[in-house]
Amino acid sequence: MVKDNQKILAIDDMPTNLALLGLALQDDYQIQIATSGAKGLELASDDPPDLILLDIMMPDMDGYETCRRLKLDPRLRDIPVVFVTAMNDAEAETEGFALGAADYLTKPLNIEIARLRIRNLLERERLRRELQRREADLRLAASVFAHTHDSVVITDAENRIIDVNNAFCRMTGYAKEEVLGKNPSVLKSGRQSAEFYENMWCSLLGSGYWNGELWNRRKSGEVYAALTSISVVRDEQGRVHHYIGLSADITPLKNHELDLERIAHFDPLTGIPNRVLLADRLNQALAHTRRANNTMAVCYLDLDGFKPINDQFGHDIGDQLLIEISQRIKDCLRAGDTVARIGGDEFVLLLLDFNAAHECQAVLQRMLDRVAESASIGGHCVSVSASLGYTLFPADPADTETLLRHADQAMYSAKQGGKNRYHLFDREQDRLSTVRGGNLARIGSALRNGELVLYFQPKVNMRSGRILGAEALIRWRHPERGLLVPAAFLPDIEGSDLAIAVGNWVLRQALAHAAGWQAAGLKIPLSVNVAPRHLLDADFVATLQTGFAQYPQLAPNCLELEILETAALEDIGRVTGVMRECQKLGVSFALDDFGTGYSSLTYLKALPAETLKIDQSFIRDILADPDDLAIVTGIINLSAAFKRQVVAEGVESAAHGSLLLELGCDNAQGYGIARPMPAEQLPAWISAWLPHREWRQGSGQRTLPLRMG
Repeated sequence: MVKDNQKILAIDDMPTNLALLGLALQDDYQIQIATSGAKGLELASDDPPDLILLDIMMPDMDGYETCRRLKLDPRLRDIPVVFVTAMNDAEAETEGFALGAADYLTKPLNIEIARLRIRNLLERERLRRELQRREADLRLAASVFAHTHDSVVITDAENRIIDVNNAFCRMTGYAKEEVLGKNPSVLKSGRQSAEFYENMWCSLLGSGYWNGELWNRRKSGEVYAALTSISVVRDEQGRVHHYIGLSADITPLKNHELDLERIAHFDPLTGIPNRVLLADRLNQALAHTRRANNTMAVCYLDLDGFKPINDQFGHDIGDQLLIEISQRIKDCLRAGDTVARIGGDEFVLLLLDFNAAHECQAVLQRMLDRVAESASIGGHCVSVSASLGYTLFPADPADTETLLRHADQAMYSAKQGGKNRYHLFDREQDRLSTVRGGNLARIGSALRNGELVLYFQPKVNMRSGRILGAEALIRWRHPERGLLVPAAFLPDIEGSDLAIAVGNWVLRQALAHAAGWQAAGLKIPLSVNVAPRHLLDADFVATLQTGFAQYPQLAPNCLELEILETAALEDIGRVTGVMRECQKLGVSFALDDFGTGYSSLTYLKALPAETLKIDQSFIRDILADPDDLAIVTGIINLSAAFKRQVVAEGVESAAHGSLLLELGCDNAQGYGIARPMPAEQLPAWISAWLPHREWRQGSGQRTLPLRMG
């Protein structure tokens, strides 16, 4: 068996001289024979051996010359050379050692002594090479340690710092001499609890490794975030020898996350929660109220007389008044309560932990009195009052969206009752809406009698003029009332089985129109609004598959489904599942009326919609209302951050479009582009469409009508 696969090259013009030695060595090493110095050099160069046995007296090139040439080759010069010769005079031996020989064996050989000396030489050579490798590894490790951009800390078994690199000094502000011998806890910021560090050490000592985020403090006192990994290094007996910690400064990333969170969850003007954070707080409040078995109030507050102040004194004064009112409302709240701004002068309040209705009324009256106090702003004495509607949960056992709607309805009752007052939602009065039952029957009849029809509103890229598609919008050709828009009848069927039937009709009609246009050479992607009840119907995906099967020439990506962002909150898990099933068919999704709901950023991340549609209520006033402009800007930035397409609804003029283009929103629909039109008018409109002059790019050449995506 070859020991460590080591190889010996024997160079002798009469190899029989080494026959006995070769026999003694062949069981432990590979033996290679060369019968001349030149051949030996060739073999050594091709595959360097671990040791060379070299005869001195050889024709053409003797052993000395062969050795000299070996030592001139950088690859071969460190190989031990053992001269084997019958010459035993001191002069010959001196010349051999002068050439770099490692040893000298004199013939006749004592085989056992020769074998032991060769073994010792090979062992020294192995150790030398191992030492070289370790030195190379150490040089590499030292270079990485010194030059890496990540902070490196090495501590001993007692967690005392024994070394740090330059990146550590740059990151922390400490010089190496200032931290040697100290515990890394000198960097603690106090932001993380003792329990956090206990869990960290439990994981570190249990698995030998920990990674996570630490909030540390620099020498200057500045707190910074570090993405850190710590490893345990143990000795041969398994005892802790030292610890190695690597850290990267991620403070800019954390600050960016905080900025995004602030934009997404807090009103930029007043600093109080916005509608997104409100949704999360409302869900938490409902859960808390159920556990505590008490009462909470969902309140909708709208300022009375705010618009005249805005018009008379300007938006700056109006903004300062909103900030003041927000602070006054906050001052009236208790721990655990929430106030959120959801519109220009509209607020929602969540008041928790009431045992009786009169307790809530006392808080509301105190709040109305406080809001109504005059304020001195910008040298002007201004005052407003508030109308407040509220509903009590669980006496009103509705879902989050319905509770907000009930509070909103009660707020309008407060305004109608004279303003500067509160009004409790009357569930009994709400039940008077049984008139809705008659409306349901009439709409069902309209569906059966062919009174429903689809109109189409184009969606375009304002910058390029490209036609993106069209949104299918339902209309009712009412025999007595004329052409009715969706708002006049769809709310009556919301949540009913009829909503599913109407929704399926819309899908079938949209696919039929798309197929007809495609057959005529015009491929138009269509968008269809889907009601929450329809989307969550058990047969929705199957119905969609059946529709596509009826028109096999249509690609599924010709269809986009639009859903309200608020609708997804009622059962986000099921909604997400249905969306993914539809996307497997090639269908895409858009979140409609984005910005008007109460979904949190977490839900936005979870919903796999490709497009956000900015609600027209924000677009309409962006030219004059800085609040709406800020909201629209935030939504555009959010869509970019989440890599979503964005479409602006309600573009009513060229000026609206120009401002949106400046903000980075190219895609739009609205009366400033085209009103919804009957199906037969759409192809002609597409052929004639030209974007507004100020929207056009380049030479202003018209975009070809059929260039759609």
